[in-house]
Amino acid sequence: MKYLILGAGPAGLSFAYRLFQKGESDFLILEKENEAGGLCRSKMVDGAPLDIGGGHFVDVKNKEVLNFLFELMPEKEWKKFERNSQIRIYNQYINSPIEANVWQMPIDEQIEHLKAMAAAGCNAGGAKPEKFVAWIEWKLGKKIAEDYMLPYNQKMFGENLNALGTYWLDKLPDVSFEETLRSCLERKAYGKQPAHAEFYYPKKYGSGEVWLRFAEQMKEKIVYGFEINELDVKKRLINRKYEAEHIVTTIPWTEFKTVTGADRDYNVLFQKLKYSSIVVDYVSEKLKTEAHWIYYPDLELDYHRILVRSSFSDGKGYWTETNSNRFHGEADGIKTFFNKYAYPLNTLEKPETIREILTEMKRNGIYGLGRWGEWQHYNSDVVVKRALDLADSLMQK
Repeated sequence: MKYLILGAGPAGLSFAYRLFQKGESDFLILEKENEAGGLCRSKMVDGAPLDIGGGHFVDVKNKEVLNFLFELMPEKEWKKFERNSQIRIYNQYINSPIEANVWQMPIDEQIEHLKAMAAAGCNAGGAKPEKFVAWIEWKLGKKIAEDYMLPYNQKMFGENLNALGTYWLDKLPDVSFEETLRSCLERKAYGKQPAHAEFYYPKKYGSGEVWLRFAEQMKEKIVYGFEINELDVKKRLINRKYEAEHIVTTIPWTEFKTVTGADRDYNVLFQKLKYSSIVVDYVSEKLKTEAHWIYYPDLELDYHRILVRSSFSDGKGYWTETNSNRFHGEADGIKTFFNKYAYPLNTLEKPETIREILTEMKRNGIYGLGRWGEWQHYNSDVVVKRALDLADSLMQK
């Protein structure tokens, strides 16, 4: 066929449906699972949908993405929210981001945070460090680093934080002593809003519903239950069975156990790409909070955040998200779900590794797309945009 798409998650389905919209029918999607949606799949748990791959929300900013999604799931079926995310710290809940809401802390903690911010390297003119831990202290101050950012990232990504690069953190604004002092004096937040300051979530369904609708439109073009493990680069051949003019892969490169038809050993490159796994676990307890999700830096707790289902859907209770290395329960598939591939890790060598993979594969007509194809921590709305752009670009050739 002309286009072979690996993976029926948001990236693969968006790419395929863009082809479909423009009259291209010569494509096929291969999917390992028995239903579409990838990390954005939902299951009915305790009478309501639960997102088994963590929390997935659609940012309101990109109108092209929204119009694309609304074609199959109209806007009237979504509810719009102003983000309410919180952090459990100092035995209380404060709003996120932490640097904008220091004023909500006990007065003694406010003083300590202000002192640390004034001394932060980015404010005091110190040289930017190269290692992750020192960089966080330089950027946000020792207090935010030690009490929140470092333990939280340790819970999400693993014990050795200095194995991570700092290149992906440049989007963090410099912590402002002046703005923080002003917010403490005036008792209101200052600074930039975080991502998903406003977002959409389905009124009656989980995040997986929209992707089921996309899959239904192209059901004759999807092969389910097909585990991909072999790639012939030169022939653009998958598992010695499916051959294409273009291959678009949205699955993790590490899933290719055998790579042939190449002048080098790609598996050596693939194994340099690291990821973290998570367990999503449902709890029926009702929480007295209006927060949509809450971050927990406390190392005594296994999970790093919870999603309060009752705050953005009709379901009760909440679900926890825990790095699988910290989870002590059992993923039973009824209320607990294991996700092998949850977050691509931004290790020191990742930028060069993924650049090399994508550049060389593209020369052979193979394109990486989305969170796993590009090995970037993209949210689903960003993935949709990148899929539309790639489809438009390839169809113009």
